[in-house]
Amino acid sequence: METWGISDVGLVRTENQDAYGVKTVGDFTVAVVCDGMGGTSGGQLASRIAVDTYLAQLAEHLQGNMNDEQIMQASSYCIAAVNEAIRAAAAENPGYERMGTTLVSAVVQKDLAIVSNIGDSRAYRISAAGIEQITRDHSLVENMVERGDLTPQEARHHPNRNLITRALGPEREANPDAFRVAWKPGEFLLLCSDGLVNTVSDQEILFEVIHNDEPENCLERLIALSVQRGAPDNVTAVLLMNR
Repeated sequence: METWGISDVGLVRTENQDAYGVKTVGDFTVAVVCDGMGGTSGGQLASRIAVDTYLAQLAEHLQGNMNDEQIMQASSYCIAAVNEAIRAAAAENPGYERMGTTLVSAVVQKDLAIVSNIGDSRAYRISAAGIEQITRDHSLVENMVERGDLTPQEARHHPNRNLITRALGPEREANPDAFRVAWKPGEFLLLCSDGLVNTVSDQEILFEVIHNDEPENCLERLIALSVQRGAPDNVTAVLLMNR
């Protein structure tokens, strides 16, 4: 297993409210990306609490003999703990009352990954055969795409594309999705904030990861491509390779 991570403030924001982390827990590799929201400093605090709490909680609850369902339950339990931690921090400061964050994570062991998400940060499986979006955005425009009111291409440029329907912090209960993902040696998992996918297409991500130079350089190239297109939001990505 090899992992790489990168985060950039972009060209418009004055503060990077994204956060990411990678941790080895026994035989597992755990990766998480969060995109904060909630005004000056609130989003930055929420995403940092989310990353730190999620990794710390999983370090306590993951066991090497767990089956797929138990790993999924452990991830969901830790996401609920993240929600509580953000809400507790917000309750201590009125200025942080509505702070929150998205979260996308992967708990990886050998040829299996348990992927969880809430909000519009995404996970992809990438191989020489193509790129597959694992997660489903919890967003207004994704709902419109599912109803047939928008095409995926129109959704990329819709003025309300940043309006999410689920997040950690604002709601009393966390409600993440979870996925079992089989992946083979030579394949990749990419976790990223919407700042990347709003400026770089899936096919461009595929090309940079698979076909252009060594994988350890591809995240810098993706950031550079986003910056070339104005990078209106923070951009964060974690790449995992199954060796």
